Amino acid sequence: MNRSGKIFGPGILVTAAFIGPGTVTVCLLAGNKFSYSLLWALFFAIVATTVLQEMSARLGLVTKAGLSEAIAKMVTGKWLKFIVFCMIIIGILIGNAAYEAGNISGTLIGIRLVAGNHMTDVFYNSIIYFLSFGLLFFGTYKIMENFFIGIVGLMSIAFIAAAILCKADIFLILKGFFYPTIPSGSILTVVGLVGTTVVPYNLFLHAAMIKNKWNDISDLKKVKKDTYIAIIIGGLISASIIITGASTFGNEIKGMNDLALSFTDIYGVTGKYLFGFGIFAAGFTSTITSPLAASLVAKGLFGWNDNSDLYKTRLVWISVLTIGFVFASLGYKPIEIIKSAQFVNGLLLPLIAGFLLWAVNQKIIMKSNTNTVWQNIGGFTVLMIVICLGLKGVGVI
Repeated sequence: MNRSGKIFGPGILVTAAFIGPGTVTVCLLAGNKFSYSLLWALFFAIVATTVLQEMSARLGLVTKAGLSEAIAKMVTGKWLKFIVFCMIIIGILIGNAAYEAGNISGTLIGIRLVAGNHMTDVFYNSIIYFLSFGLLFFGTYKIMENFFIGIVGLMSIAFIAAAILCKADIFLILKGFFYPTIPSGSILTVVGLVGTTVVPYNLFLHAAMIKNKWNDISDLKKVKKDTYIAIIIGGLISASIIITGASTFGNEIKGMNDLALSFTDIYGVTGKYLFGFGIFAAGFTSTITSPLAASLVAKGLFGWNDNSDLYKTRLVWISVLTIGFVFASLGYKPIEIIKSAQFVNGLLLPLIAGFLLWAVNQKIIMKSNTNTVWQNIGGFTVLMIVICLGLKGVGVI
């Protein structure tokens, strides 16, 4: 096993999943419209992600199963189970199909910035589709892990280098992190920063993938270390994107193509390729994790067997991947698609986080590894803030 394989585990998949085109877009626009003033929202989002993903990983290690299996066991009432299953299926499976269109479209933008406009969108999208299909169909967990370690490393280099080139004011950055303000018109961006970082399907993905790396409770320290390191790396990438976006403060930006043009104007050819490699890496990793998570959710909810029902789980991820490919190739705007999916997942997040908190407090499944008092305080605080942000975002409060 290489050294990176000893350090990283399924946590790196979580980072790869939440740093997608949606995150890149929201973070860049946050910097473009509000400079460094919303870095505090990202800081909260990273803390919230760490709190929830640690619970998810611990659940996976102790039960050797995913969150969807736990929900299927705990929800026993016929009609309640039907309602809960429908909400999860709509939010995760259909929501991930919407995300997938945005993921593929974002990957396409990265390819065009690096490789040029020599081929049609459908041609490039087909390459993305078949590469993703091949990795999902033939890839073992070890191949997936090494792939994500490499591509998250690429994202880190691209976006952190872009932030360094900005020569930003360190004092203003620290003020943005630790002095919370909500500028006029920024509430939806605050909700977006939280929504693109604390991703509901990652809570399912993380718990389900733990058993591929660790399967004994003595590995709990390794699981936590992996989770913390991976999410901190994701936070550094997201912060770098906001800082980079702040360098375009005052420019009229409406989407990723405009951002790419701004990068070229400010940093020349270097900026173009940094942004291109970064958005390609962000899009391609999410193109793989989104269908994978959807299939794991379905597998856990319906109790499918790893071997006899393999074709069913494959059918789920093939469907999500194919729907995303079709909508991306039809020319739907990725920003609008991603916003719609984020809205659905934003409504679903409190429900999933609530089930997770419930599950990790059940001694019958967690034994001696239930939440401590402080873990519950942290979890319920995150849950309440997420609920309030969601209600504020839709105009209820």
